[in-house]
Amino acid sequence: MKKTSLLVALPLLALSGLLLSGCGIFRSHKAWDTAKQETPLEIPPGLDRPSTSAALVIPPRGANEPTANGAVATVGGAPAGEVSDGFMLTDSPDNVYRRVGELLKDGSLGDVVSHDASTRSYTLNVSAVTSHKKKGFFSRLFGHDKDEASAAKLHQVQVSVASSGASASEVRAQGDAAAVAKVIDSLKSSLGG
Repeated sequence: MKKTSLLVALPLLALSGLLLSGCGIFRSHKAWDTAKQETPLEIPPGLDRPSTSAALVIPPRGANEPTANGAVATVGGAPAGEVSDGFMLTDSPDNVYRRVGELLKDGSLGDVVSHDASTRSYTLNVSAVTSHKKKGFFSRLFGHDKDEASAAKLHQVQVSVASSGASASEVRAQGDAAAVAKVIDSLKSSLGG
């Protein structure tokens, strides 16, 4: 191929590429000029702002003051550092309290320390497993070959049954997070909650 045909072919190829790519120079902008603004959407009455009735709960004056025996912060009625969790059942509170008692009687979850039929509550000692951090590669290679085993520690958990509506009951547990999770999961699976 000759140099002159190459010099002519390259600009023609570039020009045809520009034409085929739809360069904006050759387009009409009349669609933008004739565009109309539509009316904005109408918001139904009552839905234009979220409800702010319970947006901010201000604690009473002095609620964070320390008491004579030390400050005890509470979250939802449970002392700080404890977790409260639960589930609902469609049965009377007395029947649910009886069924929970039968499940706790076998001791698979922990030892029942006390129970109170008037408040429908049980207090039990639950062994919650706490795992320790494993040693690193070099510690295991050059150090001791023992892995720190998981340690079981007793935690006190309070299980209570309360009425929730006309034909429902609420089972709640309070205490250490791991122990509460163990108790609630077991009760929920056994009672069908």
